[in-house]
Amino acid sequence: MSQPEAKLVPFPKASASHTAGPSKSRDPRLDVFRGLALVMIFINHVPGNPYEDYTNRNFGFSDAAEAFFMLSGMAAGLAYSGRFMQAQRRTGSLWAAIQPMWSRAWTLYMTQILLTAWAIAIFSAGALWFGVPEMITKINLTRVFGNTAEALVGIPTLGHQLGYVNILPAYSVLLITAPIAILVGLRSPALMMALSVAFWFLTGLYRWNIPAFPNPGGWFFNPLAWQVLFVAGLMTGLSKRQGKQFIPYKPLLFWGAICFLLFVLAWMKIPPLGKGMNQLMLMAGRAGAPFHLVAHDKTFVGLPRMLHVMALTYVLAHAGIVVRLCAQNWTKPLALMGRQGLLVFSTGTLMSLTGQVILNATDHTEWLTWTLPLVGVAFMILIAWVAEAISLKPKKPQGLIAPAPEPAYDTLGTAAQTTPRA
Repeated sequence: MSQPEAKLVPFPKASASHTAGPSKSRDPRLDVFRGLALVMIFINHVPGNPYEDYTNRNFGFSDAAEAFFMLSGMAAGLAYSGRFMQAQRRTGSLWAAIQPMWSRAWTLYMTQILLTAWAIAIFSAGALWFGVPEMITKINLTRVFGNTAEALVGIPTLGHQLGYVNILPAYSVLLITAPIAILVGLRSPALMMALSVAFWFLTGLYRWNIPAFPNPGGWFFNPLAWQVLFVAGLMTGLSKRQGKQFIPYKPLLFWGAICFLLFVLAWMKIPPLGKGMNQLMLMAGRAGAPFHLVAHDKTFVGLPRMLHVMALTYVLAHAGIVVRLCAQNWTKPLALMGRQGLLVFSTGTLMSLTGQVILNATDHTEWLTWTLPLVGVAFMILIAWVAEAISLKPKKPQGLIAPAPEPAYDTLGTAAQTTPRA
């Protein structure tokens, strides 16, 4: 089957009834929602603050982590799929397409190691200087101080991951395997999605996971299961790159997704309904239904979580009001954070860990629980603004080397080259 041209085409216009707005080569929704996910991840990682009650995990089965996996898949599809297309493959090798993705996976791995080292330092400082010795027993640190030799093997091999610092390893694994998904998806996105769902089902059925070390069990963010969300985003981004829609707007599907989201909200907020539905799920499990079809398990992406985030994504992708809201001035700080995703995520992680130490040292003083998250978000915006200013600063040309081409999306917000330098 012939493949499309490799150039980055504008996003297709859709009917004003559900996707109003001009056609652009960079969809502001992706940046805005990625920035919003970063804010919610940060808030959720500072337990005990009042803003936790207003993040999306309180209104549905999924949370910001599921949304972020899908958004990063979309970004990867937009950033990297062009090099795999036929026009680019005529002038470049397959390795030229794969190398940027694996290079990015290496960057994520190095960031993971750096964040882990700082997490140990921050909680150790809390124990040493802030009178909270219990900090070195939290977030899976007990092994680090009680069985150091094994932990120091587990950390660089990603077998030992600390709480709140355990999402990047799964991204790294998925980026390493993403070239296969892109190659299959270029021929049939539906086939690639079907294979992904089948693998997710088998993963939950047989409890497949990457082993942890030295602790028993496997990774909390199990990439063998979480790939279903990443691939859904990847196929969406790949289709966008071709000027298509992976799952086009259909009124029945759109309103069905809205009804499902409202039902889930009622399930969570109306106790009698929630109790009854949970009982039905329990009975189905006892009757022999695979656990990941009837449970809200996060490691294996339980079916309720997966359906919720996919329904939410579909509605937000096709609701005209969302396009208009994302074009407003007040969403620009979110878009800014979304464009500098990896730096902002790393900053938010370190600040959330610092916030945990401060709150434990001050016995969760009320004014601090209200103030620290706001300070953290403000600092994340500042970091993103500085990084953006530096990246946009004109560079002096060197000899006859042509300037780099306009960047496209990359996972976690960093720009990726879509065409080789001249």
